[in-house]
Amino acid sequence: MSDSNTTNFTNPSTFILLGIPGLEAAQVWISIPFCTMYVIAILGNFIILFIVKTEPSLHGPMYYFLCMLSITDLVLCTCTIPKMLSIFWFNSREIDFSACLTQMFFIHCFFAMESGIFLAMAFDRYVAICDPLRHSTALRNHVVAKIGLAVMLRGSIFALPCPLLERQWPYCRTSIIPHTCCEHIAVVNLACADIRISSYYGLTVANLVICLDMFFIAVSYTQILRAIFRLPTKDARLKTFGTCGSHLCAILAFYIPGLFSVLTYWFGHHVALHFHVLFANVCLLVPPMLNPIIFGVRTKQIRDRLLRLFTHKGT
Repeated sequence: MSDSNTTNFTNPSTFILLGIPGLEAAQVWISIPFCTMYVIAILGNFIILFIVKTEPSLHGPMYYFLCMLSITDLVLCTCTIPKMLSIFWFNSREIDFSACLTQMFFIHCFFAMESGIFLAMAFDRYVAICDPLRHSTALRNHVVAKIGLAVMLRGSIFALPCPLLERQWPYCRTSIIPHTCCEHIAVVNLACADIRISSYYGLTVANLVICLDMFFIAVSYTQILRAIFRLPTKDARLKTFGTCGSHLCAILAFYIPGLFSVLTYWFGHHVALHFHVLFANVCLLVPPMLNPIIFGVRTKQIRDRLLRLFTHKGT
């Protein structure tokens, strides 16, 4: 397909992913940190899954939710980063129209799923701290499985209309997407039709899901902090709050970049396009890289099992 900006078509077979507009000459160098972070994310999340699977003492609700988070992170970064690297290294810019819509679905679905898993983890911490006697009965394995299924279905239901709407639009402006992946707004802007429904749906649902999850997480932690401050000793308060430390760090690593990205989209009209694209990739890659590091370093059971694993290999 031609790279022309004036290609006329209504039923595209392929799109052209431009990469990072304005930074084409530096893309090979930019790929180095992105590739490094991707490798760390893949290795770290697989290690988390292996440790939880092989350590019977970790077969509990908190660690099952952690496994869900690791699987979500693996899918979220793998559906975008390999294609981005192929653009940077091999100039492989073409992406099939159906593959583009599939990638869009996976990005939005698993982003919503990750937010939902953080909410489920906050609920787990709430029950464990505020009602510890009921924790083992309230969050049995079948309940955890139902929560995981609900999170997956919610993400799928909210994400599915986006590619379905995109499939209906005629595309006659250009075949070039100024991005490294098939991000929703970047694809919507190529349509030569009234795209307000699709645009408003994508933005409204994304913001609604994230804001509702953040609200309920805040409510959970308000109750958790009230329970912690009622503990009789400082050591007990610190020890109990320490069980939430890794979860809080992971929440901050996920929501702060996401909120900043939304704010720059709404209010950063004078921000360079390459910054928007770079930061969108950071939002998709940094949390999957940091989550296994955060939980591995701050969770004693995982840290001890990891040390035993490497110690045994070294002997």
